[in-house]
Amino acid sequence: MGKYSKRSEDYSKWYTDVIERASLAEHSDVRGCMVIKPYGYAIWEKMRDVLDRKFKETGHSNAYFPLFIPKSYLNKEAQHVEGFAKECAVVTHYRLKTDDDNQLVIDPEAKLEEELIVRPTSETIIWNSYKKWIQSYRDLPILINQWANVVRWEMRTRLFLRTSEFLWQEGHTAHATREEAIEEAERMLNVYADFAEKYMAMPVVKGQKTESERFAGAEDTLCIEALMQDGKALQAGTSHFLGQNFAKAFDVKFADKEGKLEHVWATSWGVSTRLIGGLIMTHSDDEGLVLPPKLAPIQVVIVPIYKTEEQLQQITEKVNALADELKAIGISVKFDDDDNKRPGWKFAEYEAKGVPVRIAIGPRDLENNKAEVARRDTKEKEIVNWDSLIQFIPELLDEIQENLYRRALAFNQENTTIVDTYEAFKKALDEKPGFISAHWDGTKETEAKIKEETKATIRCIPFDAKEENGKCIYSGKPSTRRVLFARAY
Repeated sequence: MGKYSKRSEDYSKWYTDVIERASLAEHSDVRGCMVIKPYGYAIWEKMRDVLDRKFKETGHSNAYFPLFIPKSYLNKEAQHVEGFAKECAVVTHYRLKTDDDNQLVIDPEAKLEEELIVRPTSETIIWNSYKKWIQSYRDLPILINQWANVVRWEMRTRLFLRTSEFLWQEGHTAHATREEAIEEAERMLNVYADFAEKYMAMPVVKGQKTESERFAGAEDTLCIEALMQDGKALQAGTSHFLGQNFAKAFDVKFADKEGKLEHVWATSWGVSTRLIGGLIMTHSDDEGLVLPPKLAPIQVVIVPIYKTEEQLQQITEKVNALADELKAIGISVKFDDDDNKRPGWKFAEYEAKGVPVRIAIGPRDLENNKAEVARRDTKEKEIVNWDSLIQFIPELLDEIQENLYRRALAFNQENTTIVDTYEAFKKALDEKPGFISAHWDGTKETEAKIKEETKATIRCIPFDAKEENGKCIYSGKPSTRRVLFARAY
C-alpha cells in the first residue's frame, strides 16, 4: 500500500485516502459526480434499510415521482425557486441526430416547449400530485417518502459530502392542521437523531435553523448537527415545516368537517449519502475506516493461518460451524480463505475497511481450542476460548458500538466552547475548532457579518438552550439564549 496521509497533518487528504483505501467511492468522468463502489453502497444499503423500517413504523409509505420537473412548477413558489435557481440542471431538447461527419449533435427541431429541471428536490412535483389526491379531511394525512437521486449543480465537490448528484430520501407529508404538521416535522427529526446516535454512533445536537439558513420555501427548518474530528460541523439531517406555502402555490385545499375549504399544511424532510461522509469523519483513524457494528457490511472477518491444505481443512470445518451460529443470530461474517493473499495483507485490508471484529485462527489455536480476537476501535487483541465465541462476539459488537458513541460524545463535549466576547470567539475558532456556544442578537445583519469575517455560521438554535440574559458577542445587543456557531461542511 502507498503512503497515506495522517489525520492530524492533512485532514482533507486523509479523508480522501480513507475512502480510497476502503474502496468506498471514486470520482467519475462526469464532473462533480461520483461512483459509489460496492462496499460504499453496502453501507448505504444498511443505512437505507434501518431508516426505511423507521419510516414505515411511523406510518409512512414509499412512492416514486418523476425525475423531471416542469420549469413552471418551480416558478410557483417564489422562495423555493430563488433558493434552487443557481443549482438546477436544465433539459432543453429531447433528441440527438448525426451531422455530416457522423457526429452526434442536438437536433434543433427537438426543442422542448417547456424546459424540464432535473429534480433538486421534489416539493413542487409532489404537491402538483397532492392537488389531485386531496379533496376532503378524510384524505389526510398523506405520509409519503421517496428514495431517489437528486441533482444540485456543484462547482466544488467532495466525495459523499458534496456532489452534483447524490442519493437520498425525501419525505413529503400533508396535514389538516398546523399543529399536526409541526408535530410531524419534530417526529421525523427525532427519527434522524435516534438513527445518528444509535446506529451511526454519531452524537448530534437537535435544533432550529435561523431564518437565513432555512430551507427555501419553509416556515421553519429543524436540523441535527454533528461535529467532525477536524472541529467542523456537518448538517446531518433536516426536517422542514413548510406551513401552507406549497399548498397555496399549487392551490391544494381540503374540505374540513364543517365543509369549509382550507389550505393543507405540509412538511418535508431528508437525509442523504453525506451521512457516509459523516460516518467516516466521526470515527476513522490513520489506519483507515472505522465502522460502528450496526452499519458494518461485514461485522466479523475470520482469517485462517495455515501451512498445509490439511490444516486449512480442519480450520474451515471449525469456522463454518461458528459462522453458521453467528449468522443465525443476525451477525454478518466473512471467512477469508483466499490463498493468494498473506494473513498480514488481509489484516491491513480489513482494518482499512473498518471491519469491527477480526478473528485469527491457526494450527496451534486449533489444538488449544482458542482464537485471537482483535477489535477495530481500540486495536486490542484477546485470546478467547473457541466455545465461548458465540456469546463473546455479540457482546463485543455491542461494546464497540457503545464505545464509538462514548468516544465521539466525549470529543463533542471537549470541543464545545462557551464564549462571551467576539475576541474569545475568534480565538476559539482558530485555536480550538468545534462548536462555539455564544449569544446572538437574532438579526440577519449580525449573522451575515460574523459569517463574512470568520466563515463561521450559526449551525442551530439548540432545543435545549436555556433561557439566559446575555449580550450578543458582535453587536452587544441583548440576547435571551445561546446559539451554536461553527465552521461547517
